[in-house]
This record gives sequence, C-alpha cells and structure tokens, in this order.
Amino acid sequence: MPINILHVFRAPVGGLFRHVVDLVRGQIACGHRVGIIADSLTGNARSDEIFADLAPRLALGLTRIPMHRQLNPLDAPAVFHVTRRIQQTGADVIHGHGAKGGAYARLAVPGRRVVRAYTPHGGSLLLSHDNWSGRLYLTLERILLARPALFLFESAYSGVVFRQKIGEPNGIVRVIHNGVSRSEFEPVAPVPDATDLVFIGEFRPVKGIDILIDAIARLHATGRPVTATLVGSGPDEAALKAQVERLSLRHAIRFVPATPAREALAFGRVMVIPSRAESLPYVVLEAAAAAKPLITTNVGGIPEIFGPLSKALIEPGKAQALADAIARTIGSPAAAEHLAQQLRDRVAASFSIDAMVDGVLSAYREAMAEAIPVQIGALAQK
Repeated sequence: MPINILHVFRAPVGGLFRHVVDLVRGQIACGHRVGIIADSLTGNARSDEIFADLAPRLALGLTRIPMHRQLNPLDAPAVFHVTRRIQQTGADVIHGHGAKGGAYARLAVPGRRVVRAYTPHGGSLLLSHDNWSGRLYLTLERILLARPALFLFESAYSGVVFRQKIGEPNGIVRVIHNGVSRSEFEPVAPVPDATDLVFIGEFRPVKGIDILIDAIARLHATGRPVTATLVGSGPDEAALKAQVERLSLRHAIRFVPATPAREALAFGRVMVIPSRAESLPYVVLEAAAAAKPLITTNVGGIPEIFGPLSKALIEPGKAQALADAIARTIGSPAAAEHLAQQLRDRVAASFSIDAMVDGVLSAYREAMAEAIPVQIGALAQK
C-alpha cells in the first residue's frame, strides 16, 4: 500500500541533503507518494539542479520557505506551512531532518493521526551544555520529547549522544546506517593536475579544515611540499583563505566551489576528512566506496564505518597527528591502497542505499501500526 510521505529539512547542502535525496528517490521507486519542504534561503546551483530533476516526480509537491538556522520569528509561519501541507497532501508520514526540520515536523498540528519523523543528522547533537546557546537548544529538544516519536538514528553513536545530551527517546528507536549506490564503487582516477590531498565538505569549524591547513604548514616546514584542494563552501571560507595566506601556503592549497563528490574525489590522490565531530558522514562512505586512500578522525559514527579497521583513525584536533598520518600515507602508497580496498569491501557489504530505504520504510510501517500518533525522530542507516 503506498504511503504519503513529506520530508522537511532546512539547508539543501551536504550529507543531510544527499541522504534525503537518496531516500526520496528510493521511496518513489518503491511506489510511494513523496513531497519535500525545504529552506529557500540556502542552497547552490547544484541543489537547484537536483530539485529541478526531482520536482516532476514528487507527487506531493515541492515547496521552499524561509528557514533560519537559529530561532526566528519566521519559525511560526513555517510551522503553519508544514501543518497546511500535511492537511493538503493527506500525508501519512511527516519526516523532519536536522534540528530545524525536525522541530517543524514535530510542532505541526495536522488535526489527525500522522507519523512524525525527526532525523538529527548531527544537528543539535553537536551542541554542548557548556554554553547558554547549546543549553537552550538542547532544552528545546528535551521539551519536544513530550510527544512520542519514531527515532531513526544513522549511527549507534548518534543514539548514545542523544540519550546523553537530551534524554531517552519517547517511542520507537531504530539505527539505520546511511548507504551508497552500486555506481559509487567504480574507481575515480585523479585528474592530471590532482593535488596530494583533497577535502570535500562544508567550511565550518566542526570539519577541522583549519587543522588540515596547520598540518600542511608543518609538513612544509620539514621539507615536504604537500599540496591540497579544498572543495566546498561555508561560513569559514574567508577565515580559511586568510589562514592559508598567513602561513604562505597559497601556492600549495587551492579552493574549489562545491562540486559533486565523485567529481571532487578526482581533485586529489588522498582524501582527508579531519572532522572534530561527525554523525555518519556520507563523504567518508563515498571515498571508501571509490577505494580512495582516506585519512580521517576517530569521531562520531566513523568507527562504525571502519569497524575492525578503526586503528587507522587518528585523534581529532591534533595538527601533528594529522601531519604524521599524511606523511605515512603519501610515503607508503601500497599500504594506503591496500587499506582503501579493505574499507571498500566493508562498505560494499554493509552500507547500501537499498538497505537504508527498506529500513526506513519498515520503521514507518511499524509506527503507522501503533495505536497512538508517533513522531519519527532520528534517522539511522545501516
């Protein structure tokens, strides 16, 4: 029986957007009727292309409204818009992604029974009780626990952090890891002018790009002229470019606008993801699937991707540890390629889009069968 599903999220960028798009396409392929509500203030040319491709296939439509990252007076009309869309489409499931999308999905008042979904994708889970802003948003998350929910976590780690920072989920809980497609297991050859390293992602403090730049500076100081391509955009772009200038690394580090992952993988011979915190990052799965030598940190759900290979992960926030890992990887290409192939085999066996879509749909049906209204809380993929 087809399910009417509305997905709500803020910024159409990064891993969250990729996750929603993969999920939407999979749900449509399974015969379900799907719609999207997304932010109109963020995005880029690539996200516009993706929306243009999806729109004709969205039986429940696509609407974009202003959604601010922080609390904003426009949150009230946004909740009203979500409520109206649930009523107009006859949605059976309202699935919120990220802190803001999850809040809208859970605060909507459709006037009838509906399964509500909320997938943190990091979101509030990256906040801390150590400052007033973090305490505020984590308190709001705790208040929203008053309503039962279907919590779908993309990693077991996210479920643990949710319980530690917010509280015990009030409803059904499932862990369903993110997945990649069969086509992503084709190798990616470096372009002729590929640099030694490539980073792909948002330019935000949590991604640790400043640590990578410091590590490259340390390598240059020891006579290792390592080069890198930083692919993406974000609020830290100006500061990162200034850091490169200050360390006299303009000749060694280039910046490239946001580019599709497989195209961006070709810009460097070794992928580096120096994150200070993560959930279950798609960029790690994408690099692993392509058998790209990969240096990344022991944070979040990344150890769940690496499994028995986790000894290769490095401590976050340590420029010298990252510099040492880069030197080892570049200096031992055969060992790096062997590890990359082992990781590829592990991802191929355990992290597929089909398993992710099936797991989410199964969770929807379980929630729909409950006798009380349920909210879908944290999307986890296996």
